[in-house]
Formats: sequence, structure tokens, C-alpha cells
Amino acid sequence: MSVRRGFSALLLIGISLCLQAPLAAQGRREKVPDYSSGPGWFPNVLSPYRQQTLPPVVLENSPRLHDLIRDGKLEISLSDALSLAIENNLDIFVQRYVVPMAQTDVLRTKAGSAARGFSGANIPLGLSAGALGLGVSTTVAGGGVGATGGITGGGGAVVIPPVGTFDPTINYNFSWDRTTAPLNTTVVAGVPFVTSYSASYAGSYTQMMPSGTSYFVSLNGLRGSSTQLGLLFNPSVATRMSMGFNQPLLSGLGFKPNERFLLVARNNQNVVGAIFRQNLDSVIVQVENAYWDMAAFQENVKLAEQSLAASQQQLANNQEMAKIGVLAELDVVSSEATVAAAQRDLVLARTNLQFQQNQFKTILSKRMDPDVEAAEIVTTDQLPEPRDADIPDLQTTLTEAYNRRSSLRIAQVNLLNEQISTQYTANNLLPVGNVFAQYAGAGLQGNTAAVSGKSASQSGVSDSLTQVIQGSFPEYSGGFSLTLPIRNRTAQADNLRAQLEAQQAEVSMQQIRNQVSLDVRQAMTGVVQGKAQVQAAHEATRLAQQTLQTEQGKLSAGVSTPYNVILRQRDFVAAQQAEVQAMANYAKSLVALDNARGGIAERNGILIQDALSGAITQTPVSPFKSQSNTPGGR
Repeated sequence: MSVRRGFSALLLIGISLCLQAPLAAQGRREKVPDYSSGPGWFPNVLSPYRQQTLPPVVLENSPRLHDLIRDGKLEISLSDALSLAIENNLDIFVQRYVVPMAQTDVLRTKAGSAARGFSGANIPLGLSAGALGLGVSTTVAGGGVGATGGITGGGGAVVIPPVGTFDPTINYNFSWDRTTAPLNTTVVAGVPFVTSYSASYAGSYTQMMPSGTSYFVSLNGLRGSSTQLGLLFNPSVATRMSMGFNQPLLSGLGFKPNERFLLVARNNQNVVGAIFRQNLDSVIVQVENAYWDMAAFQENVKLAEQSLAASQQQLANNQEMAKIGVLAELDVVSSEATVAAAQRDLVLARTNLQFQQNQFKTILSKRMDPDVEAAEIVTTDQLPEPRDADIPDLQTTLTEAYNRRSSLRIAQVNLLNEQISTQYTANNLLPVGNVFAQYAGAGLQGNTAAVSGKSASQSGVSDSLTQVIQGSFPEYSGGFSLTLPIRNRTAQADNLRAQLEAQQAEVSMQQIRNQVSLDVRQAMTGVVQGKAQVQAAHEATRLAQQTLQTEQGKLSAGVSTPYNVILRQRDFVAAQQAEVQAMANYAKSLVALDNARGGIAERNGILIQDALSGAITQTPVSPFKSQSNTPGGR
């Protein structure tokens, strides 16, 4: 019985785990690739030499866009419009690439190469000391391998320059050669022509450390045989191993000069979020302004339709009155002209709405497929009415803008990068002084023939390498080098230029700060004036409507003319149109203030991770919702 219960419990646990696994998988966010580290050697040693696979580019519209289309109409709120923009807007799509590009710069500079930069990132020219594109080391050859002669030894001056990059480099070369050469004498070789065979290899390991220290290890070998007579070893195996280092003492000493590109790349990686936010904010402003323009154009079409209906009704009334002789035929003609003008205005309003729809669809979609192209956009949010809460405190808003505006954050990092350039060029003012050392060992072995009673012997690579390892033929070398540029004008010019660019960046940051202050003040002025204009437009519409109703009453009483009614009707339509425009301008002034304060994405409930991934996990919510009815109390 207990065994049966235990089996049942295990079965229930297994079923529970099977049911929970899919749910856990659904809740996980897809891991975002990080390109700042690069592929590792373990467990696949070939991965660093293979192209990494990027996620495919998806240029299909998100399902949300088609889900919102019902009966040929795309009914969207401002929240829906922002969600569609996050998922489909191509400007945001393009700006998403700045994040992995910043990571590739970090990856490149970790190896000691120069950062390439990307849109919005600053790479000071002074970091390259007048040689654009160079990395930490300008020396490509495997320094020290052949500086002291050849594999047979030699002598003379020894110079071991800096070599390598932060990424270790292994070089290997193998060659085989057969040469037949005619000789003009037999005294040296004992034969009239010589055939030689040689097989050589050369390998080296080089690396530079972030402190500026560089070192190398090299191993060369040559196996040769010849038909000439009198050789000590035939075939012979000659090997040479050397190792050495170079350490800067003045210019190039320390981590900052050698990691300058990495420091700048990491600064740019830290500010890449602000660069993306700046472009994201621009798209949000574009979407919100386009939405309120759509709402205004829709209202204009409704007003034009109402105006046309009123004009047609007035024409019908005038025609009836003309039939019974109460009204002159000229009044009927005036009414017909009013109807024609109203029809023209309706066509113009519908044309403007269609133009705005096409522009809005382009903002909210990756491509214009047939369903999207045929859909009619209908905005569901009304134009906002002014509120006292819409006008914040000036000083609080300025402080918020200084803390949250992306342009200021970018300017601060640009200044930091210029300061790194200043420090590097100051280090370059110092003379170039290096201390270096090298150890080398040589070996020579091969087959020997029997001579004067001595028996023949055979030896090869292992015996030659044994001589190298045992230090049978050692070489020790070391020294220091000093390069002292007289007058040092190039380094002076580079350092002065770097200081000037740093001061220029500091002034630019203050200029941006002033511009932020101006943007906030102008945006608040726009809201204040927009609020007054909306209130005045409401009053003007109310009075125009009241005047029209009074004039219509006079006409019914016979104390006015149809022409006066037509004039009052035009005044009323013009007041309504001005009211709609004033409300649209007020809505866009709120958008401008929201943008000037910084953090417009957060106030719209947009998660930056959603914007970076293009997938909505939290629905955006507009910070200002309309509390009004349609304009003019309609």
C-alpha cells in the first residue's frame, strides 16, 4: 500500500513539473546577445574564427497592427499608436543597432585596437595622435626574432621594439625548397653543381599588456641537406629559440595611455542608452503630434460635413421661399454658391485627412501591405482640454530637465572622452624611453659521416632542440633606447589640440544646458498661451453659434436676409475650425513640454527594454488624457 502511494506521489510530481515547464518558458524573456565579450575558446576552439550569426531582420508588421483593423477601419488610441510605433517604426528599428555597435567597439578595444565609433558617439581624434585608425601598437612585425643576426648567431646592436596587441598572436610559417646551382669550381664543394634541400619553420607568440609591457617567444628551425662535399652535418638541423620583452619608461607607460580606446568605448557603451533614448523621444514626439493632427483633421472633416449639410438645408429652404415669391432669386444663387464652397471645403478636408493618414501609416508600420493601405484610421482619443495641472512649476521642471535630458548626458560623456584624449596627448609629450632584454639559444645537429676512424652518427630535430633547452650556445642581450624629439612640435600640437577640443566640449555642454533651459521656458510659454487660445476659441465658437441662432430667428421673423444668415454660418464654421486648431496646437504644446522635460518615454509608460526589443510587455499610457467632449460641446 505504501509503495502504491509513493508511486502515485511521484507521478503527480512529474505531471506538475511537466505542466510548469511550458509556463516557465513563456515567462522568460529572450536573452539579448552581448557582443562585447566575443566567442570563447572553450569548448569549441574554432569559434573565434567563425562568423557569428545575427538574429534575422524581420520586416513584417507586428500582429497588433492587423488585430486593430476591423471592418476596414484602424481604430486606435494614442496608447495603441505608441505601441505600434515601438513594434514597427523603422527609425526606432535602425537606432536599436547602436547598442550592439557600442558592444563591438568594446570588443575591438579590448584587443588593443582603435574604437570605430557609431552614430551619436564621439571618438576624439587626439587618441590616434594624428594617425587615424591606429591601435595601441603601430608595430606589426614579431619584434626581436631576427634583430641579433640570424639563426647562426651573429652580433651587433640589439633593438627590441614594442610588439603585439592585447590579444595574444601566434604566427607560424613553414616552407620547403629545392635548389640546383651550377658551380664554376670544384674546390669548395668538390662537385661541379650542388643540389640543396631545405625545410624551415618559424613560430612566435607575441602579446602586449595594458600596462605597455610587451613580450615575445619565438622558435625557428631549418633542416637542410646538400650534395656538396665536406659538410660537417648533412643533413643538418639548426634551431634557435629567443624570448624577450620591452617596457616603456616614459611615454606609453601605464594603463591609461594604452587603454585609452577601451576607456572611450566603455564610456560610449554607458551612454548608448541616452543616445537611443534621444532618438526614441524624437519618434514619440512625432507619433503624438501626428496623432493629434489626425484627430484635428477628422474633426475638420466632420465640421465640413456639418457645414455642407447646413448649407444644403438653407438652400432647400430658400428654394421653397423663392417658389412662393417670398425670396428673390439672387438669394437662391447665393445659397447655391455657399453649397459649392462647402463642397470644396469638404473635399479639401478629406484630402488633408488622407495625406495625414498615409503619413501616419508610414510611422506605424514597417511596410505598407494591402490591409494597412486600405484601412481607414480612426482616432479614439479626443483632443485634450486645458487643465491647471498641465502647467508645472518652472524651477522643478528645469531641474528635472537637467537631470533627464539625453542630450546633456551625451555631452557629459563627450567631455569625459575629450579629457581622456588630453591625458593621452600629455603622456605623449614625454620622450620615448624603453628598457628591453632578450635571451636566445641555438642548436645545430645532423648526420655525420665516418671520418679518421670515427663512426658515423645520426641526429636530428630532438638533439638540436636539446641543445637549445640546455643552453649549449646561449645569447644574452639587453639595453635601453631613448628617442628625444627636438622641439617636440608634433606632440605639443596634438596636446594643445586635445585641450582645445576638451574646452570646446565643455562650452558645448553649457550651450546644450542653455538650450535645455530655453526649450523648457518656451514649451511652458506655449502651454500657457495654448490654454488661453483654447479658452478664447471656446468662447468665440459659443458666441458665433449664438449669433447664428439669433440671425436665423430674425430670418424666420422676416427682419433679416438669407445672405446675413449665410455670413453668420460662415463665421460659425470658421470659429469651429479655429477652435479645433487651437485644441490641436494645445495638445502639441503639451507634447513639446513633455519632451523638453526629458523622460518622455517613461511618462508614456514605455519601457526602454521594450523599445530595444520591439516587443511590448507593458502597454504605454499617455500622460494626458482628454476629459473633454468634442470641440464646441458637440
